[in-house]
Amino acid sequence: MKWKEYETQLYTMVMIEQGDHLLFIERPSEKGFPGYIAPGGKVDFPESPAQGAVREVKEETGLTVEKLKFKGIDEFVIPDQKYRYVVYNYLATETSGDLLKNPPEGDLKWINRKAATELPMQPWFRRRLPYFFKDGVFEIHSNWDGNDRHEAEVTIREL
Repeated sequence: MKWKEYETQLYTMVMIEQGDHLLFIERPSEKGFPGYIAPGGKVDFPESPAQGAVREVKEETGLTVEKLKFKGIDEFVIPDQKYRYVVYNYLATETSGDLLKNPPEGDLKWINRKAATELPMQPWFRRRLPYFFKDGVFEIHSNWDGNDRHEAEVTIREL
């Protein structure tokens, strides 16, 4: 299949780490994907994924990313619909600025890294979370038939 014959959407996610705490957005149900999640969003054309990541962090948290490390890709494909959704994942360990008082995507909360795994979050984000802190990069590939979302064939590779 030629690349113009399928749709690809690019997104970013940035795990912000300060000491032993991580910054999460507590997304309400009406925003979609409820629960705790890292900042991120769609990559606007013609920006790069890293530029999109920095912009999304600023828009959603008020923070400016000073240092960004690429951690991996999480992609979701639906072959029958000719659709691919790719998330570029980053770890930010240096930021500046102040958190927004009224963030647009949900409440911002610094959570102890050890307690983070106990938070309510989407299954795909819970699966991805530990890979932000492992050495190297990761690739998560989910191939879905378009029916039951929990029945996707998932392959995880640490590279």
